Amino acid sequence: MNNKTNILLITADDMNWDAVGAYGCPVNGTTPNIDKLAEEGIRFDHAHVTISVCQPSRSALMTGLYPHRSCGEGFYNLRKPEVPILPELLKNGGYTVGILGKVGHSTPYNSFQWDMHFDIDELGHGRNPSIYFEHATNFIEQAQQDNKPFFLMLNSHDPHRPFYGNDNPLWYDDECPASIPSKTFIPNEIKVPGFLEDLPDVRLEISEYYSSVRRCDDTIGATLNILKQLDCYENTLVIFLSDNGMAFPFSKTNCYLNSTKTPWIMRWPSYIKAGIKDQKHFISGIDMLPTILDVAGVPQQKNVDGTSFLPILRGEEQTNRELVFTQFHQTAAKSNYPMRCVQNKQFGYIFNPWADGKRNFKNESQAGRTMKAMQNASLEDNNIAERVDLFLHRTKEEFYDFENDPNARNNLFGNPEYADEITKLQKELETWMIKTGDKALTAFQNRDSKEALELFMKQQADELNGTI
Repeated sequence: MNNKTNILLITADDMNWDAVGAYGCPVNGTTPNIDKLAEEGIRFDHAHVTISVCQPSRSALMTGLYPHRSCGEGFYNLRKPEVPILPELLKNGGYTVGILGKVGHSTPYNSFQWDMHFDIDELGHGRNPSIYFEHATNFIEQAQQDNKPFFLMLNSHDPHRPFYGNDNPLWYDDECPASIPSKTFIPNEIKVPGFLEDLPDVRLEISEYYSSVRRCDDTIGATLNILKQLDCYENTLVIFLSDNGMAFPFSKTNCYLNSTKTPWIMRWPSYIKAGIKDQKHFISGIDMLPTILDVAGVPQQKNVDGTSFLPILRGEEQTNRELVFTQFHQTAAKSNYPMRCVQNKQFGYIFNPWADGKRNFKNESQAGRTMKAMQNASLEDNNIAERVDLFLHRTKEEFYDFENDPNARNNLFGNPEYADEITKLQKELETWMIKTGDKALTAFQNRDSKEALELFMKQQADELNGTI
């Protein structure tokens, strides 16, 4: 009989860390199933994805490499065909591997063949818990019949835009419909996140977002029920996280705390004590591959950037987990806005080589009600006007006390009281750039040179757009 650990990796699409009840969501009832998962396992307070946009974030999970090392910076397959990927390594190690949802974004090479795969149009637009339940059940039953351990990557398409109540009505009328959330929210029930402005249309869009969060939670709840029904609850490691922050200004496709911080929960009844809250260690998306390989008993890969945190799951302390490095490169529209960030428990430093006061930032978040409402309000409110201008143009360097200012409202860069802390994190970032071969290094070392920054921008555009 197979005695290897099964692995169920669940991802949400654009779920902010604090949309989860277990992480202090101020709105009641958003994630009852995720909250229960947290009660039964370990939750990490300092967990971050490596890059805050869908496909590159998932490529980091699948490779254990920073995007500039795997050549997975944007919305394309890895440009380095020799990079080993997690499902292939597990498959070679005797696992049967399956995926539900986000197949293209979670498969770094088109040539890789999952043993089971169903994508958005076969899953009620990636938003129907009962269809996920059916396919996941069939997959696990087949693995049991074959006497093989399973790795199932289950990816909800919620709460990605369009949100419930603002999506296509046809989603609920076709042969494979999206589901109606088990609970929906209205504007006067919610609290607007602190990095946004409390305006009527913002409240409306946030309420729609939380309804989509609840539908994601419905999908997770349905899937978790399978494990007990099929008698594999004790021997299955469940991992839950989001691929990046919510698709609103100052979150997704940026390097703020609300961009990369993720609700990361793990349950493994035969191994992890229930109800653990880790407030000490930083873990990152690049750590996913080595940790899962460790759990699965599959040989580790050389030359990866992440490290296994299996010792933490045992209740041990682990060194060198006081910092996290994150980055951004390119939007889905192939616009380049390179960013680098280093954070510790209190402070965060961000380098924006693209920010010259002229370039306008443009991302998916601006398509909804929120950005339009903020722009309209900025015509009469100078504070909101400054906030909108910062989002659109940014500054070359930002420094925040994330412990006391998690919403990044007060840029402390240039404040002499924080000069030592700023210098400390700048040195940490430079050391990391050198170690990982980051091509932004020269621009960073010459960040007062307009010519150096412009040259880097051109080189990155040429590289990411495939001309070199």
